[in-house]
Amino acid sequence: MRYPPVCLLRQSNILLIRSFMLLFLSCVTIRIKLCFSSIPYTLKALPLDGHFNFDEVHLAAKDFGNRYQFLPVAVLHPKSVSDIATTIEHIWQMGPHSELTIAARGHGHSLQGQSQAHRGVVINMQSLRGPYMQVYRGNSPYVDVSGGELWIDILHQSLKFGLAPKSWTDYLHLTVGGTLSNAGISGQAFRHGPQISNVHQLEVVTGKGEVVTCSEKQNSDLFHGVLGGLGQFGIITRARILLEPAPDKVKWIRVLYSDFSTFAIDQEKLISAAENTFDYIEGFVIINRTGLLNNWRSSFNPQDPVQASQFKSDGRTLFCLEVAKYFHLDEIDVVNQEIENYMSQLSYITSTLFLSEVTYVEFLDRVHVSEVMLRSKGLWEVPHPWLNLFIPKSKIQDFADEVFGNILKETSNGPILIYPVNKSKWNNRTSAVIPEEDIFYLVAFLTSAVPSSTGTDGLEHILTQNKKILEFCETAHLGVKQYLPHYTTQEEWRAHFGPRWEVFVKRKSAYDPLAVLAPGQRIFQKAITSS
Repeated sequence: MRYPPVCLLRQSNILLIRSFMLLFLSCVTIRIKLCFSSIPYTLKALPLDGHFNFDEVHLAAKDFGNRYQFLPVAVLHPKSVSDIATTIEHIWQMGPHSELTIAARGHGHSLQGQSQAHRGVVINMQSLRGPYMQVYRGNSPYVDVSGGELWIDILHQSLKFGLAPKSWTDYLHLTVGGTLSNAGISGQAFRHGPQISNVHQLEVVTGKGEVVTCSEKQNSDLFHGVLGGLGQFGIITRARILLEPAPDKVKWIRVLYSDFSTFAIDQEKLISAAENTFDYIEGFVIINRTGLLNNWRSSFNPQDPVQASQFKSDGRTLFCLEVAKYFHLDEIDVVNQEIENYMSQLSYITSTLFLSEVTYVEFLDRVHVSEVMLRSKGLWEVPHPWLNLFIPKSKIQDFADEVFGNILKETSNGPILIYPVNKSKWNNRTSAVIPEEDIFYLVAFLTSAVPSSTGTDGLEHILTQNKKILEFCETAHLGVKQYLPHYTTQEEWRAHFGPRWEVFVKRKSAYDPLAVLAPGQRIFQKAITSS
């Protein structure tokens, strides 16, 4: 008997192995495709008041940060809380064999893809807006609103009753669920605390699809966990917001300082005063701006026009104190006297006092004016590599010396907010992470990058500056905490939460054990097992 040469046998075996591998891989590919193609059909079968969209999903892969784009398989447009609960429960029941996750998207103002769900489901929370706002007057007035309601609309609705929320963000075209999942902070926070300190009650859909009403006294662990919880424990579908009598108008004031220490002392004096001084206290840093005071004249009037015209800002780093006093029309004379008294106790550059008088709505919605202008110039939908930090009072001078003296000297590429708040106005049972000291500062680098630029206004340059700032904070042991935090590893998140990490993990296990919710935060990853 003649046998084929050994080389032919080897070639034959190799061909058989290749054929087998190709067949195996094609079967796996077909199986995967069938698995993913079946996902929309299981979602389509759900009994909903609203609907899913499986085609127009690109908008849900964008956000204000304009740096990350993760496409979902579907976008849910709910018409009821039941739609959200049904969808989450369905994905919960699919168990770890499904890679589906869920992200709630409000106005899409997240910075680093936090409201996105790669190959998951994004819930368009603004679809819940509608006849859900109910204002209740009395000794402790409040308003019940949908989690997808915009703060600007809450303002307009509550003003019909002469009322308004106590605590705000600087930009009002954000959803309730979005800001409450972080903290919600602006110039009123020194007195009233952040928005999460001004909520009576929540309705939440957990990661198991359970609809739970919670408050300080009812399901309090979930209530505190969700507030500042970065969407990890549930989706806020309704909130009860505290209200107060609304003023008619606002005295809006700006002054400049050339010395940071003096600026900080005055800010801290104002937020610590036993008597009520101003209703809003913020500040910002100005780096190498030309014709600064002339630019203010479009909205403010100088107290001394001659002195103001002689002031030069060129090439200097200056610090602006911005304050506001609310009042009713019949209080104007008293308010003017109070303002004069408060300002006489401060050590600002006297020639830089600028004042304006606007309506309450104009003041609160002031950032929207800038948005309209930037949109008209095509400068709104650009990358926004923002960096927001909470810095202990004892370290703010060290921070300012290094960051404003060395790292940022030429330009800021956007506003830099800086102002102190009182820790006593924050509830330490919530998930929000803040420094340990009684007074700490918010420093917010609200930068915008010019697309395709490789210069100092480009994305890479700004990210490098952000990295330098964070590295300095780390090496100098400043005890800084990120606000609107972004980390890529669980080790970094563990360090962020510190001793509160174990509570955070415990709450995750209780309310979203499969890690279905808010995958874009990159805190927990859904454990997927193959069948």
